[in-house]
Amino acid sequence: MKKFTIVLVALLLFVTPAFAEMKIGYVDLQKALNLSKAGAEAKSEIAAQAKEYETEFKIKEGEFLKLKGELEKQAALLSDSAKQEKIQVYQKSVADLQKFQQDAQRKLQQEDGKLTQVILKDLSVILKTMGKEGKYAMILERSESGLVYIAEDINDLTDDLITNYDKDYKSK
Repeated sequence: MKKFTIVLVALLLFVTPAFAEMKIGYVDLQKALNLSKAGAEAKSEIAAQAKEYETEFKIKEGEFLKLKGELEKQAALLSDSAKQEKIQVYQKSVADLQKFQQDAQRKLQQEDGKLTQVILKDLSVILKTMGKEGKYAMILERSESGLVYIAEDINDLTDDLITNYDKDYKSK
């Protein structure tokens, strides 16, 4: 679908002379996400959450390693039923540790996605305003649309987008 859109736009640009006066720009939304104040704040927030999960994981891992050490030391001394009970506790500990790690990764991805969507929604509103005020016929997204070539006379609006967004952005 993206290739079809690009081909259609290119075809229209070459076929109709009226398009020669058409003003076109592009933005790199990934760059805007990474360099804007909101994007930097979101990255920082996700990194802080990841650090919290990592600290909690290390505590749980320490408990797990202690349990493993006890099991290895006591294995020869324990009765079969006591050994079996310790093995079950150990296996549950392994499963709990893996579940914690998976849950933490899932939560971080969800939070990152949520923050990214909020920023993209705000950037979209600003882009529409920039498009209307700058009388652009089209503003394309560089990284998502698969643009292979951009002529030098087509405007890169990414830095303007970041500046406009940061100007209105209020830290949470």
